Amino acid sequence: MNVQSPVQVPILELDLLKTLVAIAETGNFSSAAEVVHRTPSAVSMQVKRIEDLLGRPVFLRDSRSVRLTSDGEVLLEHGRRLLALNREVVARFVQPDLVGEVRLGAPDDVAERFLPSMLRRFRETHPGVVVNVVVDVTPNMMRMVREGRLDMTVVTRDGGFTGSENAELLVREPLVWAMLRGGVAAESDPLPVSVWEEGCSWRAAGLSALEAQGRAYRVAFESAHISAQRGAILADLVVAPLPVSALTDEIVEVPAQANLPQLPDYTLGLFTGASTAAPVRAAADHIRASFAKH
Repeated sequence: MNVQSPVQVPILELDLLKTLVAIAETGNFSSAAEVVHRTPSAVSMQVKRIEDLLGRPVFLRDSRSVRLTSDGEVLLEHGRRLLALNREVVARFVQPDLVGEVRLGAPDDVAERFLPSMLRRFRETHPGVVVNVVVDVTPNMMRMVREGRLDMTVVTRDGGFTGSENAELLVREPLVWAMLRGGVAAESDPLPVSVWEEGCSWRAAGLSALEAQGRAYRVAFESAHISAQRGAILADLVVAPLPVSALTDEIVEVPAQANLPQLPDYTLGLFTGASTAAPVRAAADHIRASFAKH
């Protein structure tokens, strides 16, 4: 009896991913070659190596510009995460005595759902780095980064909000309508909705979708804090747009028979300032690597 050998998946080397990221960030092969300390012809050969391994193009090229294909965009997203994971692992051994301060911004839901575990692990690997956190809405924190008052911030990138297009993608997940398990709020007319303050991507996505559907609704609860939003849902007062990762045993997605409109994906990004200090770079890589695991 012949046993068929498993198909060997080719390994995409980190050097190739580093070059891909450099091209995407600089916009051309020549500038990318300077970043990765190679010749332009060597960079071209690396791109050919990537495309041969994957069996499809990752860049569209003409005489003046280079841009990613849709497959290239996917590879860029995962490539950045893999590079960040590599840097984080290496930093555990080569930067144990790193000392300094990092000023980090985060939206309320990120501060509640993700930061505690992230900051705890970062403190274990970088005990000499102090992280000071500001929790605010995305536009305010982006302004603070531009003004040099924050080194970096996690921001919402879309879902109805268009103020952070330059933020590096960290994670993408569906935005869904949430309700109390076994609750009846979704059956009410007009629909009682819980939303965040003006400028919030979840609010914009939810209300825009209801208005496009022509669904009657009322804003029954309004708060900038996800803990208060959860309280309103658990009291069966409202439904609310939430990322799928924010659902729990008691807070579940509204069933399809309620006929609520579909919501767009929700994405988080990392918006960084001008600082190139080693503690800031280490914290940024830790954030990228942490979200890569979600």
